[in-house]
Amino acid sequence: MSISENIASIRLRIEAAAAKTGRTGADITLVGASKMNDAAACREAIAAGIDALGENRVQEMTRKLSENAYDGAPLHFIGHLQRNKVKQVVGKAALIQSVGSLALLDEIEKTAEKLGIVQDILLEVNIGGEEAKSGFAPAEAPEAARYAKTLSHVQVLGLMTIPPVESAPGENLPFFAQMQALYVDINQNIYDNKFKYLSMGMSGDFAEAIESGSNMVRVGSAIFGARDYSK
Repeated sequence: MSISENIASIRLRIEAAAAKTGRTGADITLVGASKMNDAAACREAIAAGIDALGENRVQEMTRKLSENAYDGAPLHFIGHLQRNKVKQVVGKAALIQSVGSLALLDEIEKTAEKLGIVQDILLEVNIGGEEAKSGFAPAEAPEAARYAKTLSHVQVLGLMTIPPVESAPGENLPFFAQMQALYVDINQNIYDNKFKYLSMGMSGDFAEAIESGSNMVRVGSAIFGARDYSK
């Protein structure tokens, strides 16, 4: 199937999952995780109506920006962001989804201040407590959200998570439920119900995530096909 056909199929699944929570597909933002896919693939996804494109790697993002790969859709940065590469992302990405430390928050604030802009971000939560993944521990997230609110050049629009890899369907439902509860708590008690996005769910579990309250999903291989990591 083509990229456009894949997106159409995913939209139908999103619509069905959203309906179970009293929402419609229009309430869900579909981010195409375009890592390891070229500018032509990005353009095809945009032509097919993708809501946003998400990149994991700064170098790849920079190269594809020079090729105008994202013209016509917002660009999100969804991968691990090192502090020494913040200058290459702030002001380029409409949304940085993967802000998982106070040090990274400070670096984004400093860079955005120099540019005279306010950078939209999501706070990343390591909901599974995995050592190999970045992100705030769930217990740390409220305090991080309070701190971020004091920064003048950063605007937190919600939360993001990457739960553990499922070995069986439904295994991540408890993690999704925890994230939904954390999102509601921080949104109500710290951000005056101004949050916009709970970003959780990828190719293998986006329907479950939506049924658990997600309104932004990051889908890569189900749109673009399996990635060839041998290259």
